[in-house]
Amino acid sequence: MTDYKRAYHILCAAASHALDVLPDTPENAAGQTIIQEALLEAEDVCIETMEADERRVER
Repeated sequence: MTDYKRAYHILCAAASHALDVLPDTPENAAGQTIIQEALLEAEDVCIETMEADERRVER
């Protein structure tokens, strides 16, 4: 079975680290914003999915 939570964690950690080491320059600003917004959206999806899974287990 594919471990999507682990894959999500690895990918998000790498993107977050890349943002940390990327210099704050005007050339990088647009890319930083895109990645930050995608990380927040992915986090929301992960939370929603985990909450839905927990509700299913409780039934």
